[in-house]
Amino acid sequence: MALRGMDMVNPTYAQGIVFMNSWTRGFKVIPEIQQPMAGRDKRADILDDDPFSNQKNTSRIRRVHQRTDNEGTIHFETSRANLPPAFMQFFGQDTWQKPKHHTGPLWHFSDTEKQHLRLAMGAFTLALGFMAVGGIGGISFYGFSTWIVMLLLSMPVWMIGVGPAFLLHEIGHKLVAKKNGCWAEFRADPKGLQFGIAISFFIGFLFMAPGAVMVAGLVTRRQNGHIAVAGPLTNFSLFLIGIPLWGIIIGLTGAHIPLLTEEFGILGFRGTYLVDNVLIWQAMVFNAGVYWIVFNLVLGLFNMLPFGPLDGLKVKDWSEGAFFCVIGVFALLVLTMFTGVWSPSSLLTTVAEPVSNLVR
Repeated sequence: MALRGMDMVNPTYAQGIVFMNSWTRGFKVIPEIQQPMAGRDKRADILDDDPFSNQKNTSRIRRVHQRTDNEGTIHFETSRANLPPAFMQFFGQDTWQKPKHHTGPLWHFSDTEKQHLRLAMGAFTLALGFMAVGGIGGISFYGFSTWIVMLLLSMPVWMIGVGPAFLLHEIGHKLVAKKNGCWAEFRADPKGLQFGIAISFFIGFLFMAPGAVMVAGLVTRRQNGHIAVAGPLTNFSLFLIGIPLWGIIIGLTGAHIPLLTEEFGILGFRGTYLVDNVLIWQAMVFNAGVYWIVFNLVLGLFNMLPFGPLDGLKVKDWSEGAFFCVIGVFALLVLTMFTGVWSPSSLLTTVAEPVSNLVR
């Protein structure tokens, strides 16, 4: 058996001892001197523990012990004192603290993760509310008191309509990552949240990076692609589920029935929730459904872009066929929506009318 990194010296005596010192490179086999010795050779410290319990060890040579496991692998064990981690790793001893992976059910959220999710959802909802009222510039349009009321009314509508698109997108990543044996938890980005709130407050436009799912573990390129595409596919599933779900809700509440005081935006948003100090709750229900449809498509398309940390780059790295298929579906739906080929309001109204006629 040849041992790489050792210099073998042909022994002239019966045995040799292996030691490593600071002035020679590697390991050497030194002939054992077959003569009576007056005292214990300090070099023996590298092989044995000191048998003299009362004797203080002054040797500067680090103890290195060798053992062979059941598979025949030779391991060198040495003292951990003052040794750099890289040196310990060379000898097969990892000194870095390993992450504690959760081994329970997939649908598990630690207390830290719950705290980060609440923080991200709260900041995201506030930023959406500022965007809905046009930021600080909306005060000149609404007046301060009405601006505050509209902000408070808009936030729950946006949270219900858009919040699940963001939240379940991240949970989709988490579940697939844990399915592949990884540790995965969401972590909010405080600077991203602060930046998004500031932008929406001052200019009424939302661009925010609330956070992301942190994944730890060894995965293949295919598994990494599956983890990445799980988020956009979750948004597409929510888009499909939202059509009958919100169609039924709007039909049962009659929120699709046009009111003389309502104003519709380009995508079918109903423009205001207060008319002559009267709350138009039907507009709030209708808008929540429209937001659900629109923003699941927009969020899915945005995350499929093959740039930077976005999901699309990881999906394309795994499979270009899967990448172009997913981004193509999102792009087609978003493009036809913004060009007026179809509208979320018309789609939901089509589903809601039979439901409304059935219960009335």
